[in-house]
Amino acid sequence: MKRRRFLQSTAASLLTGCSQRLALPHDLPLPMTELISRMASGSLTSVELMRHCLGRIERLDRVGLELRAVIELHSDAMAMAAQSDLSKTGLSLLGLPILIKDNIETADAMLTTAGSLALVDAPKPKQDAEIVWRLREAGALIFGKTNLSEWANIRSSDSSSGWSARGGLTRNPHNLTHSASGSSSGSAVAVAVGFCVAAIGTETNGSIISPASACGIVGLKPTVGRVSRSGIMPITHWQDTAGPMTLTVRDAALLMNVISGLDSSDVPFLKQPDGLEYDHTALMGSDALRGVRLGVVRNLCGENQEVLALFEQSLEMLRQAGAILIDPVTLPNHREAGGLAWKAMLTEFRADMNGYLERRGGNMKSLADVIAFNIKHRDSEMPFFGQDLFEKAESQGTTEATDEANQARANARFLAGPEGIDAVIQEHQLDALICPTNDPIQSITLSKGDAHVRCACGPAAVAGYPHLTVPMGLVAGLPVGLSFFGGAWTEPQLLAYGEAFERIMPARLPPAMA
Repeated sequence: MKRRRFLQSTAASLLTGCSQRLALPHDLPLPMTELISRMASGSLTSVELMRHCLGRIERLDRVGLELRAVIELHSDAMAMAAQSDLSKTGLSLLGLPILIKDNIETADAMLTTAGSLALVDAPKPKQDAEIVWRLREAGALIFGKTNLSEWANIRSSDSSSGWSARGGLTRNPHNLTHSASGSSSGSAVAVAVGFCVAAIGTETNGSIISPASACGIVGLKPTVGRVSRSGIMPITHWQDTAGPMTLTVRDAALLMNVISGLDSSDVPFLKQPDGLEYDHTALMGSDALRGVRLGVVRNLCGENQEVLALFEQSLEMLRQAGAILIDPVTLPNHREAGGLAWKAMLTEFRADMNGYLERRGGNMKSLADVIAFNIKHRDSEMPFFGQDLFEKAESQGTTEATDEANQARANARFLAGPEGIDAVIQEHQLDALICPTNDPIQSITLSKGDAHVRCACGPAAVAGYPHLTVPMGLVAGLPVGLSFFGGAWTEPQLLAYGEAFERIMPARLPPAMA
């Protein structure tokens, strides 16, 4: 209740004296590209747009539907927008309200807690995360943090996606009884219902791709290392990355143009090719699919007949757009690679999180401190599920465990990358791989945890390769996506294919309540 009252009073104070509705068509979320055009023409100001976003948050996030996508709002949001309207700099994201996940550091009044009460009193970061700095330099207004699966869903094997002790439970706007998936649940919902122009999520294995597809938006998990991880709470440096969550593929590309780039403190472990393309819109166009060879990965497609029927329609549209479909292809080793990655992950998590907490300072200096905090505050931190994964990770501090994790990680990367995605692409001379992203998301059962619905996120996550999901349609009233994934550093190609698909099959449907 404290959080709810805080956010209500914050949004209300920001909107004092202002109309809470902006005359946008049908009051629906609009693509970032259209809003940029309106602002450039003078028909829309940043103040009007910020007022609109805050009004929607006030109406839908904590009263009425209680979507609980936003965990905190910046108290100076309207002032930031007013200052932006005075600027004449022509920055690419000037005046656009953007939300970021609550595991990304900001050096302002907002907290960075990963949804945990253990970090509410932690020292504020001394500087913005690299990705936040890049967004601000482009003129974006970081006006709030989004809710998430607490600690990015690494605390318990019985967790419910989208729940955190600090933020409560984020719900799917297409059906409030169903999950928004996780761990970037708040970012996905915020974009889907127009709480912001775009959002930033993070992923280790599916945490951008799954909620994006489950909420009917675009999500891009970049190649690990293409976007800086500096200032972002870790799970494992082998798989962690931030990425854009947007209404359209072009919006995602525009965000990638801002947030991607080398960071000397976060050197990628995958070798970057010479002449790497950093304009993520460069390959886009109506003919972007013509002559492109796409491998249909049937062993990742699942068995849901309605999803498969929708997928077949999508394949036909791709053929008509000139794509050459190689159907079927089989992706080998993905289950074995996933198992090995999981074996390594808890050991890596303990080491990476201990390093992060030690650098940040405060009372929580280690994972062991967080475990003790959760036990002491069991009623608020563990009302629905425990922390068995934390406890298992804490036991992995031995030299033997580290050696085993290193070997498992090396094997996982080899099987997922060179012997997996790369091998299939080379064998069939493919440009990318495709499959349905997900089956319809499960209903919420806080007492039992997630039902773990199929999501084809594992292979690209373990390999560290890019993965794009684009809305494909609805099944039983719930969104499902189409996945494009491929070799390392191929984001511009994947975005071009996704944008071309979006042109011929505009499948994104706003939630009925939006």
